[in-house]
Amino acid sequence: TDELQWPGGSQEVPSSICSQPCRPGQRKKTVKGIPCCWHCESCDGYQYQADTYSCKMCRFDLRPNDNHTGCVPIPIVKLEWSSPWAVIPVLIAVLGIIATLLVVVTFVRYNDTPIVKASGRELSYVLLTGIFLCYATTFLMISTPDVFVCSLRRIFLGLGMSISYAALLTKTNRIYRIFEQGKMSVSAPRFISPASQLVITFSLISVQLLGVCIWFGVDPSQAIIDYEDQRTANPEMARGVLKCDISDLSLICLLGYSMLLMVTCTVYAIKTRGVPETFNEAKPIGFTMYTTCIVWLAFIPIFFGTSQSTEKDQPLVFVNVATIHHKLQRGDYKTFRAGLSG
Repeated sequence: TDELQWPGGSQEVPSSICSQPCRPGQRKKTVKGIPCCWHCESCDGYQYQADTYSCKMCRFDLRPNDNHTGCVPIPIVKLEWSSPWAVIPVLIAVLGIIATLLVVVTFVRYNDTPIVKASGRELSYVLLTGIFLCYATTFLMISTPDVFVCSLRRIFLGLGMSISYAALLTKTNRIYRIFEQGKMSVSAPRFISPASQLVITFSLISVQLLGVCIWFGVDPSQAIIDYEDQRTANPEMARGVLKCDISDLSLICLLGYSMLLMVTCTVYAIKTRGVPETFNEAKPIGFTMYTTCIVWLAFIPIFFGTSQSTEKDQPLVFVNVATIHHKLQRGDYKTFRAGLSG
């Protein structure tokens, strides 16, 4: 049989100009009207080569391998204790807890002295408890999310601030009522005894706890892996973020009651700004509430502006620490010098 003769006298089969074999991760795209002709088209993005002629998207929790011939699991990330985002808040929280415990020890040691009694020691202990919880919540925010940790976050994230603001609100309300009553009558106003103050404070705190209980009933806590938060254009950089299932709106609602207490306390602080200098507790509380309002006004836009960050819980930790630390520094435990001992 005569061998085929190709142009130029060559006996070798010439290379095809439109049907070259495709590399792994590429599909054949046939040329319209020429069944035996195709172009090689790479599977890009989150696609992988499903067969010779098609690319398909990987499942939401998967990404393509190096040559796009299959899919592999997306790595899961979480906040590590060794991360600077964790180390710095932990150090601040430890210092805050130590400072709070030192104040508690001082109060216990001098519990029966006139200066401690005049400061409203019962509410001071409640306030110290709230400050302690605010610092301790830092450790919950960094812990690996699971059902238990997420449940504790829901409970304590707003509880510490509610306790602190409820105690401060009760204090400022008491000062306001004493001076308002003094303008009209020599008799003391009702519900200014230590027991009454504790009942009022715990009633305010119970509203926060009731709201959390309702939230648990409507939407139980759970830990989820968010694959959309870090789904970058480059599949190699894609990460799944392990976090608690708490939306931004739910978090703001959780903290909303604390904000309400804070604003109300600020109003009473403004009303009591004109008390005599001998009653030296009202003005430091007022100054604390003014600065706290400024911090919260800065926190809200920062929080929503960074809501797409994997570290988005951290600004909240810093704000909690900064706010409560300011209370310690401004001297909310300064004493009444006359007339307000319980």
